[in-house]
Order: sequence, then C-alpha cells, then structure tokens
Amino acid sequence: MKLQIRLLGTVELCVDGKSVTPGAAKRRAVLAGLAVEANHVVSLHRLAEMVWPEAPPASAVANLRTHAAVLRRTLGDRLVARPNAYELRLAPGELDVAEFQRLAGEGRALAAVEPADAIATFSAALACWRGPAGDGLPRGTALDNRWTTLEEQRLQVFEELAEARLAAGQHGHLLPELREHLAAHPLRERGWGQLMLSLYRCGDVPAALTVFRHARATLHEQLGIEPGDELVGLHRAMLDRAPELAHVPLAAPAAMASPAPARPALGWAVPRELPATPATFVGRTRETADVVAALNAATPAAVVVGGAAGSGKTALAVRAAHTVAGDFPDGQVFVDLGYDTAMTPGEVLARVLRALGVAPADVPANTDERAGWFRSLVARRRLLLVVDGVTRAAQVRPLLPAAPGPALIVVGQRHLSSLDGVRRVTLHPLDGVPARDLLAAFAGPERLVADPAATVELARLCAGSVLALRIAGSRLAGYPAMPVAGLVTQLRDGSDRLDLLAYEDLSVRASLAAGVAAVRSDDEVAGRLLELLATQPDHPALLDWAAAHLGVSIQRLHRALEGLVDAYLVHRAAGRYTLPALVRDYAAELALPPAPTRPLTKRRVHPPAAA
Repeated sequence: MKLQIRLLGTVELCVDGKSVTPGAAKRRAVLAGLAVEANHVVSLHRLAEMVWPEAPPASAVANLRTHAAVLRRTLGDRLVARPNAYELRLAPGELDVAEFQRLAGEGRALAAVEPADAIATFSAALACWRGPAGDGLPRGTALDNRWTTLEEQRLQVFEELAEARLAAGQHGHLLPELREHLAAHPLRERGWGQLMLSLYRCGDVPAALTVFRHARATLHEQLGIEPGDELVGLHRAMLDRAPELAHVPLAAPAAMASPAPARPALGWAVPRELPATPATFVGRTRETADVVAALNAATPAAVVVGGAAGSGKTALAVRAAHTVAGDFPDGQVFVDLGYDTAMTPGEVLARVLRALGVAPADVPANTDERAGWFRSLVARRRLLLVVDGVTRAAQVRPLLPAAPGPALIVVGQRHLSSLDGVRRVTLHPLDGVPARDLLAAFAGPERLVADPAATVELARLCAGSVLALRIAGSRLAGYPAMPVAGLVTQLRDGSDRLDLLAYEDLSVRASLAAGVAAVRSDDEVAGRLLELLATQPDHPALLDWAAAHLGVSIQRLHRALEGLVDAYLVHRAAGRYTLPALVRDYAAELALPPAPTRPLTKRRVHPPAAA
C-alpha cells in the first residue's frame, strides 16, 4: 500500500494514488496528530490534547478508539494499536511535512557550496505547501505549536531561496515576491534587507533607502524596537555605495573531467516557442480581441478556444499569442497534445518544465511534485502558455495560473466546462463575406468575381470550415485554368468530397479523424451513434431506434449525444440533433463496410515508346 498524507494545507489522504476522505474534523485531527508523530508511539492522552481544544470530554478515549477503527479500514496495518496508544507507520516520501523538511535540508547543504544550485531544491520544498498547515482542523489544540513551527520554517525557506536567487542575479524577478512576502509578514527583518538589496541592484537606490525607512517605522510601531545591526549595516553600506553590494556573477567552477551542465533557471534561457503567426488570417477580429482580453484579466488569466474541427482554433490562438507576446517577456511555451487522450497531466507538466529549463533527469517523477515545481517557477512571472489539441480538462488543470503573472491559452475540440473561472471563446462556422475573403486570399479575387454564384456555392459546400476554405482556395490556386464552377461541380457530388478537401499536408478528413477518435476512445457508444446519425438521419424515431440498435437506454443515449455536442460533432437545436455536413460525410465513411481485398495480379510493364 502506498500512502500520501498532506498536512501543509487542508488535510488530505491518498491511498495507492486515489484520494480518500478522512472524515469529520476531529478524525482528520487524529490522522494529523499520528502523522506528525509518524513512526512514534502516541499515547491516547497526548492524542486527546491534539484533538480537543479544551479539556477532553469523558468520552474522549472511546471517541479516539472509534476514529482509529475507522481510519484503520483505510490505513490497514499501517496504523498499529499499542497499549493505550497508537502508532502510524509511514515510509519516506509519504508525508509532505517530512518531504518539505528533507528538501529544505538538502537546499541548505547545496547553498553552502553553490547558492544557485539550491534554487530548484528550495523551490521544490515550498511547492509542498498548498495553504496554511493543518487548515480546517480545530484550533487551540496541542497541534497549534506544530503548525506555528512549520510556518516559521516555511518563511525561513522562502528567505533562503531569495538569498540563493540574489546570489544568482535574479534580483529583478524577486521584487514582487518579496513585496508580497513582507505584506503578509512585515516583521521579517531578513526579508526587508533582501528587498532593499534587490532594489539597490536594480539601480533604484532611492527606493531601497525608502524601504529601510518603512521597515524601521514598522518595527518601531509594532514592536517598539529599532532595526537590528544587519539591517542598519546594509543601510549604511548603501549610503556609502559600498562596492561589495553589487552583484558579482558566480564564478564558473574549475574545469573537471566531465563537468555536469548547469540547469538554467527561468529567465536565463527564455523559451520562445510560438509557431509563426498565420500570414492569411481573415475575420475573427472579435474573437481575437476576446482572447487577448482574457489574457490580461485577473487570475486566472486563462481562456479556452473551442470550436469544430477545422474552425481555425490553432491559428486564432497563435495570432492572439503573438499579439500579446511583448507583454510576456519571461517567455512563451507552445505544446501540441495532438488530441491524444492518453496524454496525462504529468506528461504535459514534464514537457512544460523542460521548456522552462529543467533538465529531463531533474523532472520529478510525481505529478503533484511537477505541478508544485511548475507553480514555483512561474509565480509572478510573465509567461504565456499555449496548449493545443487538448481533449480533457485534467490535461491542463495543473497549468491554470494560481497567481498574477502567467497566462494560459487552451485549444480544444471540447468545451472543457469543468475548468473553473476561465473565459471561453467559441469559433462558429465562417460564412458570408469572411468566407469569400478567405477564398480570395488563396485563389485570387479575380477568380471569384468572374463567377459570384459559384463562389457562394463553394463557400456553402465548405460548410464554414476555415480548413476546407483554405484547401478549396489552394486547389483553385494550383489549377489556374479551373473555373470556380468546376470545383463546385466536383464537390457537389459528395461521394469523394473529403478526397477533394485534402491538399498537400492539409486534410479535412485528418482533422475530423483526430476529433472523432478522441470521442470514441472515451465513449464507444458515442462513436457508434455518430455512424447511425450519418446513415439514418431521417429515421422517424431515430433516438428510440438507435437506443434499441445499440442496446442502451435512452438516458445512456442522451449522455452520448451530449458528449458529441460537447465535441462540436453534433448540432442540437429545438430538441433535434443533426450532423454538420462535413462531419456527416466522414461519419458515413466510418459506417461503410470494409472494402474487399483484391488479389494482386502481375502486370507486364512495357517501356515507353521511342520518340
């Protein structure tokens, strides 16, 4: 059995990777009390002091035994009964408190040798925290001293991390984090000194001296004391413009036999991964403005760009990202998941961490650790993430901005409704003037002016798909002698429409296939229902017949239908479900029986006749 107990925030319990609800507040307090004393015997008397804020009731022992019995159903033989006591046995890595303290100790050891090497370890230690220690437990108990001690340790590690980052020359990035730290903890003299030094090294000496005055006033007002010798000495050195206050880049270590390359921190190797912005981009002005507005909004600065396959979601997201790229100097990361439903949140996080300069060998194995490390790296940084081809909200949930600074664009063929607080921009079919302008951008306006009626029909046959319009325009451009009406005639036939809507590396069929495959992998009923809707669109009692044909209830059928609507593969209007034209063509292909295999026959190859 693999346990994971988290106390640095709300109390959480995971067993073999699955979250388990410990129960009411007092039962969570029993679990927390045993966990902070893991692998040690805890008497019932001591445990009662951890659970009840005042004198325990007469029924305390009986209540504790009941709570322990319930917990043992989950914890098994990890919870050992002793005479008038209990012991919780935990292995290394199973308690976040112990993991935080281990990482903090490793960070200090690294900082003593090379401060820059300690940055990642200190960051990982702080990533263990999800909120106040023991959040939600009864207060006024013997556990309060534990939580206070842990909070003091957290503040110390934050300031040790700040010291390491100052040594690494990251004083500019530290400013907002130090100000936030001191706003919450104004009596931390070390933090005041670090803020002063950061401002001084950024060249803002007056602001650094003003910070000293604020620190002195705060300490005098709240504690009635003057700043300590260290802070006063730093102030005096700044007045003297002492040269030792300037940042000195860390010297490279002496050349060794095979030196390991240093892992760059974010800001040293800034990622610039955005694809080229589309040269031909028609319409979507309002939608682009909506995406840009979402990226400048309050936390979470996140937006989901959704729409049917081929609606131009990726092009719009990339264009919007380039529009705001200057507002995100800490970098832009672009990840394409390719509508792969098997892609896990951990794999997505690993990809992003590598883009931020984390060496592959240093990426944590645990998804929660990856998420925590990611949040620590991007906190307060102006970093833009674009994740394309998303099929499930879980794939990008760890990337949602937790504080001002980073922003996220998600591109997917689902609504991803469970992503809370994000904006949504939905791309509808392109029609009218924008559709004609997109065709003209590829085929040339003179071709379209020569036959306006055929142009209107060509746009209709492309069903508002940006991808289909681009392909149709490219086909016309590739065959200058073909009139627009000629392509319309071929597309109107319908039997090979999807063959015609493929040109070089562009394919409507391939785009539809990715979206349909994602749906079918999640819901087999939805995939089979899609084929029935394509082959029996006019059945008088379609839903009842489909339910009977598939052997499922009407309720199950409606869930499948709603999944198809969510994936933009089915339209719902006035209680009627219909397939968009190009989806219908593709689904009808899926419903066809496999073509019989023809035996290969040998053919005599004749050389060409001589000229």
